[in-house]
This record gives sequence, structure tokens and C-alpha cells, in this order.
Amino acid sequence: MVLRILPVLLLTLILSDVYLYFKFMYGRRHPLWAYFLFFLPNALLLIAALILTWTENHTPENMTQMVIFFSLYMLIALPKMLFLIVDLIGKGICLFFPRAKKACTMVSSTASLFLFCIMGAGLSFGPTLLQVRHTNFSSADLPPAFDGYRIVQFSDLHLTSFRNRPEMVEKVVERIMEQCPDMIVFTGDLVSTEANELDGFDEILSRLHAPDGVYSILGNHDYLTYAYYLSPEEQAAQREELKKRQRAMNWDLLLNEHRIIHQGRDSIALVGVENDGKPPFPERGDLKKALAGIPGYGQGNDSTRMFKVLLSHDPTHWRRKVLPQTDIQLTLSGHTHGMQFMLFGWSPSKFFYPEWKYMYREGERGLYVSLGIGGALIPFRFGAWPEINVITLHNK
Repeated sequence: MVLRILPVLLLTLILSDVYLYFKFMYGRRHPLWAYFLFFLPNALLLIAALILTWTENHTPENMTQMVIFFSLYMLIALPKMLFLIVDLIGKGICLFFPRAKKACTMVSSTASLFLFCIMGAGLSFGPTLLQVRHTNFSSADLPPAFDGYRIVQFSDLHLTSFRNRPEMVEKVVERIMEQCPDMIVFTGDLVSTEANELDGFDEILSRLHAPDGVYSILGNHDYLTYAYYLSPEEQAAQREELKKRQRAMNWDLLLNEHRIIHQGRDSIALVGVENDGKPPFPERGDLKKALAGIPGYGQGNDSTRMFKVLLSHDPTHWRRKVLPQTDIQLTLSGHTHGMQFMLFGWSPSKFFYPEWKYMYREGERGLYVSLGIGGALIPFRFGAWPEINVITLHNK
């Protein structure tokens, strides 16, 4: 399905090369090899695009093909398109300020080079620049025994991102364990399209352990509906395999259910729901079912209200259902990735998600959104670096 945007991508490839040809090559004498080098990158991308177009259901079973194509597109075509756009704006400016022609070309070239460097950095070292981000959350409902309690959250591994970088997953596990967590939680999207992405990583991820356990939920990709080349029956079978393999790693997979965590005579509730997003994402979360049986829940008495931490992959769930329907104090989410791009604190994620990174509060209640670790389609990260999140709870 993703590859149905190929006609648009092909159009941008052709437009950018035609524009650059007439600006720098047309009417000038150049050796034959110069023409060859000028057209070669986009010619290769055009051939790759045509190969992908012929793939059944526009989704190659071998995701590597698609990753390579989109990575090269970002590195080659996007800087050219930016040059085209900025240069056309410059031409408009030059209608009023003719002497600015050289300056406009310089600005276009600089912008294009800047984007090329960003794409290169984001595709090379960006996906491995692992960060550890610390935050605190205080609540009057938190029992004194849990003051200073450390929850380590990681999210959106998308293991296909690390097929050629297995050492990155080992690094993630090592960094998590270095934080001395009381509890470890994974907030969804372990894989991108198939359960077999776990192959070779089971043993590494099973090294995670904490005094109060390792817990996980499903993200939208974990339902494997992006594997369009699989039948519904095959998708369902792989979903069950993915659940089974998580449990085999000693992860406690929460499917609209909860666990009571004890510290001495005090306790809190950890609640985990299935993915609950806005269309086209799955909406399978059942808060009522997940909260049923928690001591004091629904009694409307502040003195008996238990402190609850909710794991919900999609942050839009918080405003749509969590805030109006529950008294859950802290929600942990992922999903947005920060669109895997952030520059000076800005990300295109802002156009799609009201809450897309870090901590948000409504009164005494909070939502924490992790930028995650992997990439859903392309192993690219710039600014929105891969991260592990340490949330320390405090009694207010």
C-alpha cells in the first residue's frame, strides 16, 4: 500500500532532474561522463521504483527492497526537490531584485546541501544514537512505599530496523539494565510486518529483567495487518506467534488486563490495553475490562483510589477515552516516533498528534509519550533520536 505513492515519487524524480538539467547542463559543453553521472542516481531510482511497482499488492515480501529504495530516495531526490522549490522562490524574488540572482542560487544550493547532510546523518549514525531520558511524576495518590520507584519504558523497537545492526538491540538491553529499574515496560510495535522479525533477537530481549517484572502491550504494527501479502488467516496465526514469543521471553503481555504491584503493604496497579487509535489504526482497547477488579476502582472515594499506570500505545487514546472515562493517573505511550525527525524542537508530528513527545499534564494526571527506538519503514532518525525513558514516581 505504501508503494502506491510511487507515481508521485517518480514525478518528483523526473521534475527535479529536468529542472537541474536546464539550469546547469543545457546549452553548455560537458564531457559524456558528466551527463552519465548527472542522470545515473535518478535513473537507478527509477528502475528500482518500477521493480517495486510490479510487486504483488505493492508490498514486497522482502522489506529490504523497500527500505533501500526509500533510503536512496531521501538521500538523492529530496535534496534535489528542495533545491527546485527554493530556487523557484528565488526566481520570484529576482523579478523584483535582479541583483539577488547569485545570492538566491547560493541559498538554494546551501539548503539542498544542508538537507543532504541531514539525510546522510539520519540514515547512517542517527538510528544508533541511543539516548536515556529521565523524567519525574508526582502524585498524591502514590503510596509512600513507591516514592522513588523507577519505571523504565522503551517503545517502538520495529526490529526490522536492526536486521543489519543487531548490536543496537544489545545496546538497548544493556542501557535499560544500567538504569536499575524496579519495573520495565514496553509500549508496543515490537515488529513492523511479520513475527519472524524477532528471529535472532529473542535471546537478547529475554535478558531484560526487573524486581517487579517486564511488561508489554501490542502496538498497531503488532497486529501484522501491514503484511498485505499475507491472508487474514496467516496474519492471525502470526499474531498468536508474536504473543507466544513475547511470553517466552518472560514478558508479561497485557491484553486489556491489569496487574497489582506490591511494595510492602502498599500497592499500585499496572494496566495494559490493546492498541486504541483513530482510523486507520486498530481500536481494540477495552478500559472497562482492563480496570475491572482493581481494588477501590469505580467507588468514587478518593481515599480508596489506587494509583494506576496505564500502558497504551497510541497517545490519542488519552484525550479520547482515558481522561473522560477513567481516573488513571499516569499513561505511558509511544507510536509517534516524533516522525523520526526533529529540528530545534520542531517536528511534523505536531500536525498529526496534539501530544507527540515527553510529558503532558491535565490537572493531576499525566501522559508520557516516548519517541521510541526503531523505524516503522525506514531506519532513519534525526533529532528525534532513539531513546529509553526512565520515569521516577514520587509521592506528593
